[in-house]
Amino acid sequence: MLIKNKCLLVLFLLLVAGLIVGCQGDSEQADNGGGDLEVAYYALFNSPVSNWDPAVELSTGIVTHSNIYETLLHYNSETMELEPLLATEVTTNEDGTVWRFKLREGVIFHDGTPFNADAVKYSIERTVDIGQGAAYIWEPVESINVIDDYTVEFVCKYPAAVNLISAASYGAFMISPSIAEQGDDYFANGNACGTGPYMLENSNMNDDVVLTRYENYWKGWGDNHFDKVIIKEYTEVSARRQLIEQGEVDVTNMLASEDIDALKNIDTVNVDAYKSFVSLLMHFNTLKEPLDDVRVRQALAYCIPFQDIIDYAVGGYATQTYGAIPEGIWGYSEELSQYYLDLEKADYLFDEAGVDPSSLELLLTYTSGSEAERKVAELFKAELSKLGIELEIRALPWESHVELAYADKIDERQDIFIMYWWPDIVTPNSWYEPLFYTQEPPILNLSYYSNPEMDALIDRAKEATALDLDAAAEIFNEAQELFIEDCPSVFIYDEELVWVTSTTFKGHVDNPAYPHVVYFYNTYRD
Repeated sequence: MLIKNKCLLVLFLLLVAGLIVGCQGDSEQADNGGGDLEVAYYALFNSPVSNWDPAVELSTGIVTHSNIYETLLHYNSETMELEPLLATEVTTNEDGTVWRFKLREGVIFHDGTPFNADAVKYSIERTVDIGQGAAYIWEPVESINVIDDYTVEFVCKYPAAVNLISAASYGAFMISPSIAEQGDDYFANGNACGTGPYMLENSNMNDDVVLTRYENYWKGWGDNHFDKVIIKEYTEVSARRQLIEQGEVDVTNMLASEDIDALKNIDTVNVDAYKSFVSLLMHFNTLKEPLDDVRVRQALAYCIPFQDIIDYAVGGYATQTYGAIPEGIWGYSEELSQYYLDLEKADYLFDEAGVDPSSLELLLTYTSGSEAERKVAELFKAELSKLGIELEIRALPWESHVELAYADKIDERQDIFIMYWWPDIVTPNSWYEPLFYTQEPPILNLSYYSNPEMDALIDRAKEATALDLDAAAEIFNEAQELFIEDCPSVFIYDEELVWVTSTTFKGHVDNPAYPHVVYFYNTYRD
């Protein structure tokens, strides 16, 4: 249901006002004095939650979870340093295999359970045991030891940057250990329980989420904080533009470039572009003929009109990617080679592989609601048609998009899978391990790429990251060169994330390490 005017928006609030709180506990909520509630509205391009379990969520649910849950440390993109959050101090031994975190005292989960070392151990071990989402980030950790109530120790199998891992955007949230008593369906039934500033009040089939302030939040509350936050999915770009233009929401993003340019002339909104760690890529199905031939994959890469895509699909708000790592992440290198549009070279590679391009019928899927992805697909199709290649383009909701990629029969899977990617940890490994390390069954390695040489490079680089970033960057560069040569996927561009906000909405600062997240505790209405 799209909320298209203020009358409907008021009606929506009345409907949700009496619904139950998603995480009820012993802690009492303070009376707001009967005054008017200050509510913030975020029009999101995708579902605000795809999985209520923060140990499993690996999509835009970060937008909601980051306001309910917290991590031990937080990455500050302005200083490029880690800052204390639920941990106040971190130490390690000389070889980076043992890490100790001193924890913040006096923090209480939304259900009244104290946050302590036992909660840390429970949260992370639970994530590892489930083995989904970003659980892989904890693979280096051999054991977690509770030293005392507010000291926790991580012992690693090999040198590992546990400080960086603890600030991850996925897989590192602290969860109330009391949920273990709630049964297996706790999250499946749409519940949440963290230490963050907002509690889950209601969710309507994951299309919209209502959060309400947690009065016992450890940072406290001032007079200008929002009482409630509503995050609602609007897949249609035109709907998001209309809502922000008419002042019915406070913040949105992922608009079409022409909408962005038009909104710059509206006095009631601010338009701000930021370099991001968000990249758009195409996965090629390396298990499916003829894409199992590297020459065919390279040929397809030479059919991508990179500059046209950047100019038309995103209005110039992007740059072509070098390898896989975006600018701003250590390990980024402009010395790497790039693919470019060259149909003659593509035709030569098809011929060398013994493939008649005019015989190819390929299926490409992308996430419905993404105007940029749609334009990328159409521009790519236009170039392929010049070689006689037929490309079927199919827009699917994210869940269906991924479900097709997981089909039991390889031939039923799409040939080309378009997706956005952003890091869970601010290291090159956030690109290479989840996307290109051998996975069986596949999770996010949706090219199904498997190369022992790549796996070994990733393993070496991970170990080096704990002690010597320069050495790790050199190893990752080797991995990038191998990735470009094998061409299981092609990163097309690193985008600038353009936020459109109401001029009365203040305090939002983009952090590329946590893309699309608005930390509503830091925002206010002026």
